[in-house]
Amino acid sequence: MVRTVSSDRLRERFEAFNEIGTTERGGVNRPSLSDANRRARDTLVEWFEAAGLGVTVDELGNIFGRRSGRNDDRSPVLVGSHVDSQYNGGRYDGVVGVLGGLEVVETLNDAGIETERPIEVVAWSNEEGVRFQPDMLGSGAFAGKFDADFAYDLTDKAGNRFGDELERIGYRGDAPCEPRDLHCYLELHVEQGPKLADAGHSVGVVEGVYGFVWLDAAFEGTADHAGPTPMHQRHDALVATGDVVEAVRRIAGTGGDDLVGTVGSVDVSPNAINVIPERVDFTVDFRSYDDGTVERAAEKVRKEIAHAADREGVDWECEAVMRIESQSFDDDLVETVAGAADDLDAEYTRLVSGAGHDASYLNRVCPTAMVFVPSVDGVSHTEAEFTEWDDVVTGTNVLLNAVLAEAGGAADAA
Repeated sequence: MVRTVSSDRLRERFEAFNEIGTTERGGVNRPSLSDANRRARDTLVEWFEAAGLGVTVDELGNIFGRRSGRNDDRSPVLVGSHVDSQYNGGRYDGVVGVLGGLEVVETLNDAGIETERPIEVVAWSNEEGVRFQPDMLGSGAFAGKFDADFAYDLTDKAGNRFGDELERIGYRGDAPCEPRDLHCYLELHVEQGPKLADAGHSVGVVEGVYGFVWLDAAFEGTADHAGPTPMHQRHDALVATGDVVEAVRRIAGTGGDDLVGTVGSVDVSPNAINVIPERVDFTVDFRSYDDGTVERAAEKVRKEIAHAADREGVDWECEAVMRIESQSFDDDLVETVAGAADDLDAEYTRLVSGAGHDASYLNRVCPTAMVFVPSVDGVSHTEAEFTEWDDVVTGTNVLLNAVLAEAGGAADAA
């Protein structure tokens, strides 16, 4: 029997939740471990408890709400996403997955359905990574990629430690953050790209996630007066950086069908109108579903950085600060998602995610799959991020029926 969620209840919760950290332009500002992020966590815990979930907070601040199953010793079905945001980010990113998971539980409660397996809803810590890098920190620690001490020592630009800020907002829990036995993990998320919107479909059945590499790089030249210094005597770190920006675009355009590349952060010093730039720190991001393509792109850009430094007579640095291999999701669980969409007569597209998600790490722990809903015009990570509400509801209905299929939905208690 196909089940459906309450659109009105989900919408009411969504609107109330996004009053936390709301911005004047219709987005949200809830970076990890901020005061707004604390209020969001407090609200979520309150709603979890009201839905009858047993709440656990682990040492990285990941929040779990557990609904017991008929056989509570069996491994649980885990669903969720994150509630931290980009600085002045969108209202849908992450939140749809967490509130969608809660709505799954509420729908089962309303119908008096007891599942064979327990169901847990999770809100992962520091998925965005805008304040404390790396991103996907909570799920990465849960999957064994990072340990707690590493996470606690991370600092933001103001020098605040992750561990201290976690303590300050009251979410440094006692439960260990480590891999444990899970039946599967399902994550509902906005696509953050244009494929579903272009296809006119409400659902994406996600078969995997791109791999990516993040590089921190820098050029060190010589500061000098912008007026008297002849052009042939300059050692301009920004000129060298400009060469690399162009090279990244060229490499991405010729390195593979799905390869994308971005220079997303540039910090110029001394950043004065009449001073030749002495130092530039910048980042490079390459992504592809083919790991070899990512490696080749990274090697090419390192050579381009060295060549640019030689041409301009500056020193250079380049270090890989994040490398995640591409992930193919569990075939059987992907088919569970597709089957739920079929049962609901929801039109869907099979695709691979270009963005990283907590599911990338959970895939190392248990069978994993994702449900996407469209981002209008493919826009995300900005205040203009928008998803049609009917699509949110359709995606949540797919999540609900996939969870039921995996958790072993029993007959109504009545």
